[in-house]
Amino acid sequence: MLIENKVVVVTGANRGLGRALVGELLRRGAAKVYAAARREETLASLVEAHGARVVPLALDVTRPESIAQAAEKASDVNVLVNNAGLLASYGILSSSLASIRDDFEVNAFGLLATTKAFVPALERAVKRGEAPAVINVLSVASLANMPSLGGYSASKAAASSMSQAIRWELAKLGIQVFASYPGPIDTEMVKALEMPKTSAEAVAKSLLEAVAADVLDAAPDPTGAQFLATFEREPAALAKTFGAMSG
Repeated sequence: MLIENKVVVVTGANRGLGRALVGELLRRGAAKVYAAARREETLASLVEAHGARVVPLALDVTRPESIAQAAEKASDVNVLVNNAGLLASYGILSSSLASIRDDFEVNAFGLLATTKAFVPALERAVKRGEAPAVINVLSVASLANMPSLGGYSASKAAASSMSQAIRWELAKLGIQVFASYPGPIDTEMVKALEMPKTSAEAVAKSLLEAVAADVLDAAPDPTGAQFLATFEREPAALAKTFGAMSG
């Protein structure tokens, strides 16, 4: 799928991978990018850096009214990038139920609710012949549980399962669904984790290269690619690897 001339919504665009994706989408010729975040003022520097091709969009993926307002404002979208994410819970027994629920609300239910809200716009894009798509940013922790991030991993696994269901339902409407499984990205979210990390810019570039090549499931970094290959070869082996990493 080509990005050139597309109108794209990127959730969680104010920092990290979301911010890098906005820049890479524009570099690849996107006509307009709606940069979405809970607080619109956090997007000012993106607009300043890229000009009128970036439109700030207030969007809290945990609030139905916020999602509905964003979908109404960005009614001309033909690509939705579900990038918003949260890491609030760690060990599944040591983390509070509230923090685990927070991860599910953003990473799983937020992804689903946002997708549902934008489906009508994507359907209109099909009728206009614009080859619309949904791109879901997941995690290698979706593939097998990493016990040190047990609650977060569970929420990302749910998001991955939802992504598979969404893919088959939207395929009937002519809408592609891509899933990306990155490993650790050098962002604020995982700065406390001591492990090799890939820059957000490199991940954004690789992620969109996979989309351009119509690879529906891909890992956009070396660590993610290694773990995805293990999972595809022997899922149980990846679970053992993650368990060993967690001590």
